[in-house]
Amino acid sequence: MEKISKFIYFVVCYVFFVFTDLYLSNIMVEQLASGYKMSNPVFSLNYIKNTGAAFSILQDSRELLIIVSMIALVLLALYVIKHIKTIPLKSIFFITILSAGIAGNLHERIVYGYVRDFFQLNFINFPVFNVSDIFINIGVIALIILILIKKTK
Repeated sequence: MEKISKFIYFVVCYVFFVFTDLYLSNIMVEQLASGYKMSNPVFSLNYIKNTGAAFSILQDSRELLIIVSMIALVLLALYVIKHIKTIPLKSIFFITILSAGIAGNLHERIVYGYVRDFFQLNFINFPVFNVSDIFINIGVIALIILILIKKTK
């Protein structure tokens, strides 16, 4: 696939995942704010305002988290642009999901001053999370797997 096609793929996927993230988060928060409740043995919907990062680290460090997120997004974009010829399409896809998750949380930190979390796992003690966090975890785990597969070949 030629460079320009891969770059267009990167941009289209990125825009799609960012809008999907923000759209789903808005729907969830609106539903929960209007009184919607859901709970079962696996998970519940529980809206919280998270002023920190994963596992409640760096609470009330909004500016630092904004800066770190912006740096991460720039570095990921620069990596893709610099290596676009040699990066496999599936790696671009997962870098896009990771980037969209970072951008979703960044957007909420800038606009609201916190990240809106609402998924709570009931079967283990785990922090409440959101769609952006799911995207970040999928991206990171998939990229680690792809790197490990490449290293073993």
